[in-house]
Amino acid sequence: MATAKRILAVEDDIFILDLISHILESAGHKTARASTAAEATALFGTASYDLVILDLTLPDEDGLTVARQIRARSDVPIIVLSGRSERSSLIAALEIGVDDYVVKPADPQELLLRVKNQLERRGGGGGEQYRIHGLFKFGNWELNAEARTLTNASGEDVRLTKAEFDLLQALVSSPNRVLERNFLLDAIGRADQPETDRTIDVLIGRLRAKIEADVKAPEHIQTVFGVGYRFATRVERT
Repeated sequence: MATAKRILAVEDDIFILDLISHILESAGHKTARASTAAEATALFGTASYDLVILDLTLPDEDGLTVARQIRARSDVPIIVLSGRSERSSLIAALEIGVDDYVVKPADPQELLLRVKNQLERRGGGGGEQYRIHGLFKFGNWELNAEARTLTNASGEDVRLTKAEFDLLQALVSSPNRVLERNFLLDAIGRADQPETDRTIDVLIGRLRAKIEADVKAPEHIQTVFGVGYRFATRVERT
């Protein structure tokens, strides 16, 4: 990789932590290491990182708590690397806002590819074909595609994760069109996940919590059962 990135690896198993560090550093990245939640929180508070690899089973605190703390402060990509394979752990992590979930044992090449994909998406949207330009106004909201910001009626920025923003811009750019889940997975750069994966549903739920006045009766993002979602609000593009 042409530009070295700074990556925080959080893992309580020293052997696995050494392996992660070796994989990343062999690819030209710089790695900061933490084996506890306290160490991870301290490191994240004193330096900036381009990506976080996070185990969920830590000796002092659950990794989901660490992910929640990181996500409250930053939109840095988070890849969970965990031995927990149950669907409930995946859904819980997605609801917090992690960007990817890998079950141990992970193939080193696969992990490196997932890291590469997240780093490439950090500065932009999903695939190039889904990137849009300009200002999009809907209801009391304004989405700025270049600045990647969402502003409310009071002019305040509403923080969105990369995946949330990519999903919203895909919806906003195709108002009143029914978008299937596989299309939306493509738009957020998750085409490798199955259409039945709940990633899109979880992200839709998080978006609704941020932009809908009533999440139980959404005005903007409407569900088309058995198909996908439709952005039902009039959009003005400038």
